[in-house]
Amino acid sequence: MCTVCGCAGDGATISEAHGHDHGHDHAHHHDHGHAHAHAHDHGGAVHTHADGTTHSHAHSQDAHPQDTAPQDTAPQERAGTLDYGQGPARAHAPGLSQARMVEIETNILAKNDGYAGTNRARLDAAGILALNLLSGPGAGKTTLLVETLKALAGRLPAAVIEGDQQTDNDAARIRAVGVPAVQINTGKGCHLDAHMVGHALEKLPLPQGGVLFIENVGNLVCPAAFDLGETARITLISVAEGDDKPLKYPDIFQGAELVLITKADLAPYVDADMAALERNIARVNPKAEILRVSARGEVGLARWLAWLERRRASRLEALAIAAEAKARTLRAAAGLLAAREAHS
Repeated sequence: MCTVCGCAGDGATISEAHGHDHGHDHAHHHDHGHAHAHAHDHGGAVHTHADGTTHSHAHSQDAHPQDTAPQDTAPQERAGTLDYGQGPARAHAPGLSQARMVEIETNILAKNDGYAGTNRARLDAAGILALNLLSGPGAGKTTLLVETLKALAGRLPAAVIEGDQQTDNDAARIRAVGVPAVQINTGKGCHLDAHMVGHALEKLPLPQGGVLFIENVGNLVCPAAFDLGETARITLISVAEGDDKPLKYPDIFQGAELVLITKADLAPYVDADMAALERNIARVNPKAEILRVSARGEVGLARWLAWLERRRASRLEALAIAAEAKARTLRAAAGLLAAREAHS
């Protein structure tokens, strides 16, 4: 759920890796190693699940009348602008105080982070480089991904999780390339969460030591708040979206390890100011690497493909070092135990 828009994962469906959709409610039909408490504060309705259990979601104004504080939710005004993003919650919802919104978001994200930790452990164990691809609709995520997978065929094993509100069009495009893909349809939800991804991982043959691409729902706001258990976030922005997008939607850029400026071949035709766009990305996130890419031909993908191979190599090296350190610790512990037994 998002604390402002009220979206939720109930009603999401997840397809099989090879295209069969059984229409599962994402949250309750599978066990991937963590409890399904679902004490989310969202909605106000009571939900009944396939196993007969129910739970309610409520954060209505009536449930917390003491939190209704008009003076706490009034926007700041300056030069003709009503700014609702300056309070502690950095957002506004009618009937909820800033304090209550912060509390709700903290509770939701804490649960999500628990699921993300489980996903991350599973991906670490398989040596997977998991990349969360974020962008607005139409930035070219799926097209770039299709062409990337074609170029990587035989060089690097991969799998894909696709996120959209409806249809399995994108997963079908990925499967047509010969790469396993699971489609998550979020219904009214505007982003993937770690719980959904955990269930998708159960259906997906993970490529040992390979790359998992998670294509998030096209949205420049909500996906930024939710850790999916990924290794890194990659934000895409097309040249046609405007060079001020990073300033208008900073959250989606701030957590990115890499920003891909897509459809770079179209820059001359849409009057794109590439230098201004890169400056604004760096202003929001000075640490992010920035690459210009085009899905038209190998040349437009060359730097992106090189980045993928470098990042995968560094990921495997880091996991190997961690495994070796753990093995040394275990051997040392075994030696101490043997020494104690010898002297007993």
